[in-house]
Amino acid sequence: MRPDRDDAIRVGLIGYGFGGEVFHAPLIASTPGMQLSTIVTANPERQARAGRAHQSARIVDRIDALLTAAEDHDLAVVSTPNVSHVPLGLAALESGLPVIVDKPLAASAADGRALAQAAEERGLLLSVFHNRRWDGDFLTVSRLIGERVLGPVVRFESRYERWRPAPIAGAWRERGAPQEAGGLLFDLGSHLIDQAIRLFGRPTHVYAEIDRRRAGVEVDDDVFVALMHPGGVRAHLWASVVSATFGARFRVLGLRGAYEKHGLDVQEEALIAGGRPGGSDWGREPPERWGHLSDGDAVRAVETEPGAYPRFYEGIAEALRSGTAPPVDVREAIEVLEVLEAASVSASTGTIVTPEREGVSEL
Repeated sequence: MRPDRDDAIRVGLIGYGFGGEVFHAPLIASTPGMQLSTIVTANPERQARAGRAHQSARIVDRIDALLTAAEDHDLAVVSTPNVSHVPLGLAALESGLPVIVDKPLAASAADGRALAQAAEERGLLLSVFHNRRWDGDFLTVSRLIGERVLGPVVRFESRYERWRPAPIAGAWRERGAPQEAGGLLFDLGSHLIDQAIRLFGRPTHVYAEIDRRRAGVEVDDDVFVALMHPGGVRAHLWASVVSATFGARFRVLGLRGAYEKHGLDVQEEALIAGGRPGGSDWGREPPERWGHLSDGDAVRAVETEPGAYPRFYEGIAEALRSGTAPPVDVREAIEVLEVLEAASVSASTGTIVTPEREGVSEL
């Protein structure tokens, strides 16, 4: 049953780690017509922080406490370690709740298809939190390409680089079992590949180099992925935690000009500092952080589009109320997983790989 437009969409948030606390909880709480009703976390410190930050939410320590009260909720959001995305998503669907899953949707494309099929069979919404589609710099690149300011694009470069020479002890992203989907390829690579596909379409060929640079690590920490897109655009994507200096976040080369942008979107920084969406300044970058456009002679600054993470949950609210498409189609998230798997095969074989595609019936 769709929520009435006059009633709040009651959300149960499963997980209150970095993703749940910094991204999902504040974005849900600040979305008009949404109410953060329940937060599930077994960690006492996180329970205390959640209670202070969201005083009207019920804080529980078990998923069962949410699922047995499914009739009091309209949406479940899964923001937990990757290994639990599919089982928790399935449990929520089986309780009759629409589901949002943090990226990546699953540890494999096959598991992602199974989860999507379960949602389809129950007639329930399933979407994935690919929030980086609403980074201000990505919105700027999308606009410049759409307006053909650069002319035909020939090369697209995109990177997320960090400096973490010492692994974080005990962190689930450092676990090497395949079902954990740890490491940078599934973490930051999910964003990089999703953005490239949104701009240029599903790649026809994939080549990857996936390495473990730090001593004793179990997962990849230095990744390069090259994609060939229809029409000849080549995308070069990097993710690394062993970069003490950072390259351009975006570098887009066209036959009429080039755009280069350094630095990360400001929204994550604002959320970590306790900021909340709202007001005309949300997501806006100061001029010194703007990217630059060059035609080979003149260079000019280009104002960065305001970042817009709130659009995700605003779109989810509208989809639940009216039955329109969610802001991220689950098939698009599965497509990202297919490319991630192709990258893994390429890195292990040293070959260029064509991503496999399998449909999800009736989606």
